[in-house]
Amino acid sequence: MPTAVLLGYDLEQPSFRHRMRTLVEPLEAAGWQVRPERFPSGRYGLRTWERRSLLRAADVVVLHQIKLSSPEARLFAAFGRRRIFDVDDAIYVRKPRRLGEPADDSPWRRRKFAATCRWVDLVAAGNEVLAGVARASARAVAILPTSIDTGAYVPSRATDRDAPTIVWIGSPENLVYLEMIRPALARLTGRHPALKMRIICSRFPDWPEINVEKIAWSSATEAESLAAAHIGVMPLTDDEWSRGKCAFKLLQYMAAALPCVASPIGANTEAVIDGVNGFHARSDEEWERNLQLLIESPDLRRRFGASGRAHVESRYSMSVYRTRYLDLLAELAAEARPD
Repeated sequence: MPTAVLLGYDLEQPSFRHRMRTLVEPLEAAGWQVRPERFPSGRYGLRTWERRSLLRAADVVVLHQIKLSSPEARLFAAFGRRRIFDVDDAIYVRKPRRLGEPADDSPWRRRKFAATCRWVDLVAAGNEVLAGVARASARAVAILPTSIDTGAYVPSRATDRDAPTIVWIGSPENLVYLEMIRPALARLTGRHPALKMRIICSRFPDWPEINVEKIAWSSATEAESLAAAHIGVMPLTDDEWSRGKCAFKLLQYMAAALPCVASPIGANTEAVIDGVNGFHARSDEEWERNLQLLIESPDLRRRFGASGRAHVESRYSMSVYRTRYLDLLAELAAEARPD
């Protein structure tokens, strides 16, 4: 029975849940023994030494979003038979401290990313931007877009008679991006007093000029909350951190058959096809104009929504993601076993 160890800093982190935990059931069904394991963020080197027995026993170890220094990466390679570095964020930089500033860069962070790429057998990257950075150091790179189970989402149930509702879903640290479209939302609210900005999160902005509908995030209710909206949005700044993002919230919107408006940054440009399943918006004026078009045209919303749902089913299918990942793990496991 082959064994896989899936390492992450936080096993409840969204990216770990969507990229790693979704592999557990199909791996076990295929005869694997799977062990998700928390890897501490400190105690460098010692943390790997303490897990040497676990690493030696595994056919394949996956490091999810975990960068190692060059000495620790070599130590990790000495214990792990086959290794994958799974990455779906630009973790070679740090998110900008303030909106509009460049990503926080450092040679130390870059060196750790490069060393981890160098000492694994494969880098599994969530998009082409991340893959491009990894290729400078990695021996092999595979692009596996973060995908979604469309069966867990129902197409939008919002009707033309309901108050127009724009939705954003995400983590509290990403609320700052919504400030980019606040002026456009305020002007639209002036023209459409019933307009609601639904925010699905654990924290909420205080915007007195906008009708903010606060929905506490829950994995049990997020699909239902999206299905009661009309339009999904994903504003982003153009910096190295944002260009590495995997556009997962856009996949959620499209799975719920919502038309999208998004900043054309990184993977957003692959998820939203301008004029087909949504609109790109580069400026405050474009955000306002494109949202206005969707608010006023139920037919356009339905057409874009249906196209988005079809796009996510064909390009970001969870079943395809799982099959590809399992094939890669099986190939590495076969290489790890002695003849």
